[in-house]
Amino acid sequence: MELELTSNAFDHGERIPDRHGYEKDNVNPPLSIENVPDGAESLALIVDDPDAVDPAGKVWDHWIVWNMSPDTTTIPEDWDPDDVAEGTNDFGEPGYGGPNPPDREHTYRFRLYALDTTLDLDSDADADDLESAMDGHVIGEARYEGTYPA
Repeated sequence: MELELTSNAFDHGERIPDRHGYEKDNVNPPLSIENVPDGAESLALIVDDPDAVDPAGKVWDHWIVWNMSPDTTTIPEDWDPDDVAEGTNDFGEPGYGGPNPPDREHTYRFRLYALDTTLDLDSDADADDLESAMDGHVIGEARYEGTYPA
């Protein structure tokens, strides 16, 4: 069985509810995790917007999380974790920064990684730092997507 990431707030490929938007309630959607592979020491999550390349000049990072326990099965809505590390999103803030497309509907990727190690990163780490640190340590990967209107 492969690592799986889902949400009961929206179906894969469907619209993310307004409340999760940056200019609305700005709370993360609830997520469910299943089938973490044996040998996983930690989980990492990157939420980004590849459609932001045209208006922003880069893939926009909305949430960077690492060193989640491999026993994690749910990430509740409006999660305020105290036992994991969260990096700086492209709004310049730690933690979750919701969808906020400037020009049109965008697709947002929720990418979950099972790692064979824990990571030693500073709290100001961004997604590039996380991806570099994960290199060679990914033993499972799942992706879930949603859209958000401008």
